[in-house]
Amino acid sequence: MRLVFAGTPEVAVPSLDALLASDRHEVVAVVTRPDAPAGRGRRLVPSPVAERAAEAGIEILRPARPREPEFLDRLRALAPDCCPVVAYGALLPKVALEIPERGWVNLHFSLLPAWRGAAPVQHALLAGDEVTGATTFLIEEGMDSGPVYGVLTERVRPEDTSGDLLTRLALAGSGLLAATMDGIEDGSLAARPQPAEGVSLAPKITVADAAVDWAAPALRVDRQVRACTPAPGAWTTFRGERLKLRQVSLAPEHGGLAPGELAVDRQTVRAGTGSHAVALGWVQPQGKKPMPAADWARGVRVAPGERLGDGDQGAQGDRG
Repeated sequence: MRLVFAGTPEVAVPSLDALLASDRHEVVAVVTRPDAPAGRGRRLVPSPVAERAAEAGIEILRPARPREPEFLDRLRALAPDCCPVVAYGALLPKVALEIPERGWVNLHFSLLPAWRGAAPVQHALLAGDEVTGATTFLIEEGMDSGPVYGVLTERVRPEDTSGDLLTRLALAGSGLLAATMDGIEDGSLAARPQPAEGVSLAPKITVADAAVDWAAPALRVDRQVRACTPAPGAWTTFRGERLKLRQVSLAPEHGGLAPGELAVDRQTVRAGTGSHAVALGWVQPQGKKPMPAADWARGVRVAPGERLGDGDQGAQGDRG
């Protein structure tokens, strides 16, 4: 089949590579989000998918909005049979969905109908799911509600961050997407409606959502930090300044600390929660590089009784 691939971030690149390697399909172009400012200099840089497409010598379409007439005209001229999608990042209008004869087929990183939305992996970790997966489905106008072609499952490991889990799903999902394209081409796959039961939503996790509530149980704090790593990054405050948390671990043998209260010894920094303490792994003070929590604590000289989360209200207003 003639394919136009739509995707933007790094997690979409394995699927593009899998389709480029296929001897049954031809990727004639990619659709990706426009170049975006990055780094301290805010220089415009292409998306990872655009970079990979440039390496492969494939045409790159970067519409600001996928309903632009120029984009739709070019898509019609390319005459794709199907448009596979992985984390493109923009809503596709009905007029675009109708152009390829076999539609737009999305690789979504959950077991639909669970976790429809922008942040399925993060919400699976927040909820404590033991198993998640990926799904290929035909895109309709509803949010992640179209009929399903194929699924794969993936066990959630106790130490997984959203970055860890998404990396594995992106690699495994690339094979699922390629197999889905094969099945659509030869007619061996038919899309099946999603079950009406078991629908859950996974909206984008904001910076405000990533602020740690130290009054929550330790298990919740652990899940939140892992779900928000690497983005948007779990955080708290200390002495009124933001402190990012890159890792925590449960310390059930240690109690007696108030929520957010710190206890420091030579090798360990513990913080109280609504249940038992957690041990801080790596932290990142505002304007500095990540460092082991013990090094941070020595540098700031934590005093007895000091707490994390001492200025969260003011910090939440500053999302820079």
